[in-house]
Amino acid sequence: MSLPLRLKADLALALVSFIWGATFVVVQAALVDASPLVFVLLRFALAAALLFVIFRRRGSLREPGMARAGMVLGFFLAAGYAFQTIGLKYTTPAKSAFITALSVVMVPLVLVLVFRRRLRAVAVAGVGTATVGLYYLTVPAGEFTISRGDLITLFCALAFAGHIVAIGHYAPRHSVAGLAVWQVAAGLVWTAVALPLTAAAGLEAPRLAWSPRLAGALLVTAVLATALAFSIQTWAQRFTSATHTALLFSLEPVFAALSSYLLLGELLSGRGWLGAGLILAGVLLAELPGAAPPVMPGAPSPANAVGPRPV
Repeated sequence: MSLPLRLKADLALALVSFIWGATFVVVQAALVDASPLVFVLLRFALAAALLFVIFRRRGSLREPGMARAGMVLGFFLAAGYAFQTIGLKYTTPAKSAFITALSVVMVPLVLVLVFRRRLRAVAVAGVGTATVGLYYLTVPAGEFTISRGDLITLFCALAFAGHIVAIGHYAPRHSVAGLAVWQVAAGLVWTAVALPLTAAAGLEAPRLAWSPRLAGALLVTAVLATALAFSIQTWAQRFTSATHTALLFSLEPVFAALSSYLLLGELLSGRGWLGAGLILAGVLLAELPGAAPPVMPGAPSPANAVGPRPV
């Protein structure tokens, strides 16, 4: 018996969260050899080249409106990484992780304020539970104060929330292949624009020292955490809601903690286990029947989104 499309989409998004969470240790090690935006630029460049080679013969790359959609998605991606990187200069990694994950809350807020969408009570309860869990998982007891870096990182969370909502809007209307290629290529363009600007402003001194560690990290993050992950996300959001996507992405710090334990031997505290449990509870709440509609209002139905549309 085949799984329903909605369940397949949710499992695919959980896989994306696992990939992102599992690569945290790899990226952290690679930043010894490259400054953050330089690493992001190389990551986007390699991923864009890979996606173009794979999908270059697809006519869907030239669909009307595809370039505009890709530029919008790429802007949110580049902005999210840029604000996160700058914010990390002035705040702790734990607080940065928590504030970035506030996109879980911002996605339904954007849907309500911009699209006038009504959210179901179960989905709201899931978002709230997962947000509390994120706090307990990522922020040590007694260490939460507001700094300039925290405020900057809030823009990162808003950008990633915008990316999730934008994919929910564009994915049912365009091919997976086209959006995957265009958004990553556009992220490369936007990052290339941001890099000299942040350098001129003294926010980051570009730095690059090639090493096997850096090359390996670029391969893993470009192929798995960028090209594959964003392609999966674009496909999956045809069949599930933006709110569900944000909740499933809240699993990322749980997987990051698990990979840290397996690779570095770092153990979660009781507070961390409580946070991880609350995140899982929030995701399960959102999976209850009737928690959220499958796609954005006004978008083509899943049945129409597949069929003749190229992927």
